[in-house]
Amino acid sequence: MSLALTPLMRRSTVLTPVLPVVAVLALLALPLDPNNEGGPGPADAVSGFLVLFCAIRLVRDRRRPLPRTAAVVLGLPVVGLVVAALGAYSPEAGIAGMGRYLQIFVLVPAAVLLLIRGRGDFRLLAWSFVGLAGWQGAVGVHQYVTRTGASFQGERIRAVGTFGPQDVMGMATVVGIGLVCALALALGRTSVRQRAVALACALALLLPLALSFSRGAWIATAVTCAVQLALAGLRRALKVAAVAAAASVVLVGGLGIGTALLEERIDSITQVTDAPDQSVVDRYAMWAAAVDIWREHPLTGVGLKGFPEYRDAYASPTLSSGSDTEGAGVAYRKQPLLSPHSMYLLVLSEQGLLGLTAFAGSWLALLVCALRATVRARGSGRHGLDCGLAACGLLVWQLTDFLYADIGGPSTVLTAVSFGMVAWWALAGNGKAQAAPPVPALADARESVARCP
Repeated sequence: MSLALTPLMRRSTVLTPVLPVVAVLALLALPLDPNNEGGPGPADAVSGFLVLFCAIRLVRDRRRPLPRTAAVVLGLPVVGLVVAALGAYSPEAGIAGMGRYLQIFVLVPAAVLLLIRGRGDFRLLAWSFVGLAGWQGAVGVHQYVTRTGASFQGERIRAVGTFGPQDVMGMATVVGIGLVCALALALGRTSVRQRAVALACALALLLPLALSFSRGAWIATAVTCAVQLALAGLRRALKVAAVAAAASVVLVGGLGIGTALLEERIDSITQVTDAPDQSVVDRYAMWAAAVDIWREHPLTGVGLKGFPEYRDAYASPTLSSGSDTEGAGVAYRKQPLLSPHSMYLLVLSEQGLLGLTAFAGSWLALLVCALRATVRARGSGRHGLDCGLAACGLLVWQLTDFLYADIGGPSTVLTAVSFGMVAWWALAGNGKAQAAPPVPALADARESVARCP
């Protein structure tokens, strides 16, 4: 009997470290408080516990906190953050802003990197993303069918999942990332059953993604899937593209699901300069304001959380007072526009060239390392290709989405987990970055390296 239980015990031991990360994702499946105006949610609180849990494990096992390369890459944004926090308009704003940035881009990603022990843990997190996307997508489709979603062009049909209109991009973000993970798992070299299930999940997620009416999520997902297909090889790319095209025709064209609204929304992507709607006008006005702010504070910006304080002094008269939100169980409210809706412009205006260079350097290093490890995995025929495609997909999706979105709201914790998974694959997943000197206390780390792809 003891022999029979040994594999189960080993499996539970391997999965235990990443279970708090799974818990963070699971909490995003719960309905949000209607009074929460896009601020941090329960998942953010558990992400703090995740960092504490990781720190306790490091102290208990007497392990080195991070490989040197990982510490440099993940810690690079801290330089700009410290300077921008010191230049904030108030100490409270500086502390709050720095805490949020450290949570999303440094602490939680580092904790996720350290808690992942191998490809099995990575795949568990990828499937968790897919499961969360499936749940949120099912809720969103129900909202569209029953007309209980967020308000969109006078009708309550916009799929927002459990996030509500206060985080209207939440469900689109979850579904987009889940679709990217599902496609990566389908393109890998795992069992035929797993790949078939993953492909079915990816195709099923196309519908809620469409019903989110989020142009940004559509663009980010399309770009990312194209990159993943290119990395997987031409033959697989053609097969999956053909299946996805057929599914899109059946769901949208054949069944007529939201055809008119979808066509209008898609056409608006290319008509932003001819007849833009108010959301596009507001976005352009905030982008222009962010650029003007940076021009007068080019090196270090105006300090963390400083954009709302300077916005009105630089924004054009076309900027509205806020975004109208209602539906999905929430009464009408005017949501203020507190950011330029572009992560790059937000960092540029608040942290200047110093902060943007630090962030861009960190993200570029992750992208180069992740792509190199993925190409190496595909060339060697090893079974880590799905992990590489998922890591590259997560990073490309985030970097594309950052062109017209920024951090904010409960769904932001997904960005932190995504960057942690990318960091593991790019800096530790190939088994080189974790190759520390042979110290007895690091026996557990050597075993983790041996399981890397």
